[in-house]
Amino acid sequence: MAKSEATLGACCLAELLGTFVLVFFGCGAVHTAVLTGAQSGLWQVAIVWGVAIMVAVYIFGGISGAHINPAITLAVAVWGGFSFRKVVPYIASQVAGAFLAAVTLFVLYTPQLEDHENKLRVVRGQPGSEATAMCYGEYFPAPNEKNLFHDGKGNVHMREDLVPPATALLAEFLGTLILALAVFAFTDPDNRAAPPPALAPVFIGLTVAILISVIAPLTQACFNPARDFGPRLFASLAGWGNVAIPGPNGVHFLTVYILAPSAGAVAGGGLYRLVLKPAAPAAERTS
Repeated sequence: MAKSEATLGACCLAELLGTFVLVFFGCGAVHTAVLTGAQSGLWQVAIVWGVAIMVAVYIFGGISGAHINPAITLAVAVWGGFSFRKVVPYIASQVAGAFLAAVTLFVLYTPQLEDHENKLRVVRGQPGSEATAMCYGEYFPAPNEKNLFHDGKGNVHMREDLVPPATALLAEFLGTLILALAVFAFTDPDNRAAPPPALAPVFIGLTVAILISVIAPLTQACFNPARDFGPRLFASLAGWGNVAIPGPNGVHFLTVYILAPSAGAVAGGGLYRLVLKPAAPAAERTS
């Protein structure tokens, strides 16, 4: 007797918990890197994100598919036969999971956040507090010590000229396109070059890790609207205010971290389904 599909409620719970796991570990690594210096380099943060994806998919993939990313949910709805009626519930669950993970990290790291702000001479909610808000939402360029400067008048600013909005948008679009391309290719049963199904989460996680290694210095490497918006929303309510939403980049928090990844994922799924898969020799396809 065939096993019935999980209910929508069960799938939404899996997406909420899966995204919680992803953001708790991933943003947790950002917290430890920014606030305690626990990570010795970008790759250590990147690989934590990659392993977090593997863990979430292995735990929750059998229930909901473990999209844990609104951009991927949208892409599989457009190209993968996923029901459009499930898109909004999935995305709402993903954002909720990301928000709850941010709450949890804030509770755990409040003393370290305050200490770091004191060391940098920034006031939460004022310009310059992107240096701690970056533990939650994302900014371009990444607001680290290299990209922050004091103007001699007690104000702290970011070197926004280093990453113009068009560059940030392209980076997020391209990064998510590659991610979606990998997801579609690694999970396609007709792709004889794909890893065994049980190993697909490993290769997807590694793809995210190498993408972060290249793009994080520019935009902090989002590729996931829930990962950005859930924690960003929390940060706006937890004292960072306008520094979180809309942030110093204004409307570009929407274009770079929500619209660009969504468009990139749809483009990546389309590239695989419309161009690459049909180009494979007919003998290698089962449908």
